[in-house]
Amino acid sequence: MTQRRRHLGWLIAFTGFYLTGLTARPDAHHSFAMFEMEKELKLVGTVTEVKWQNPHIHIGLRVDKDTAADPKLVGSWDIEGAAIAIISRQGWNKNTLKVGDKATIVGRPLKSGEKGMSLFYLEQPDGSRLYQDIARPKDPEKKG
Repeated sequence: MTQRRRHLGWLIAFTGFYLTGLTARPDAHHSFAMFEMEKELKLVGTVTEVKWQNPHIHIGLRVDKDTAADPKLVGSWDIEGAAIAIISRQGWNKNTLKVGDKATIVGRPLKSGEKGMSLFYLEQPDGSRLYQDIARPKDPEKKG
């Protein structure tokens, strides 16, 4: 009977760990609640980092006082983009932006006021927009 109890104990422990692993994923996706989704912020700066990896790409952008529309925008920004599979379908690739490139990026800022935002689009030198996903402005007058 003692051996049977021990096996039952191991079975219960294993099942518990297995079920915990199914529900508590370290790479679980977050919501966009941390961003002001109704607000657009335009940053002009120099790319300092490009992390082309899942679950989201990240772009580091340094905004200097000579390119900032507002002094509060000066500094280093972390811009979070979509997953590689999503952003690639919109025409992005790992060479779209490189460290040292000048870039104009529009996104949704963090509610906390920290220097971070969710990518909306990259304004290309010809004025066209490279969006991160299928979301587009409702205003037909806006470029797209």
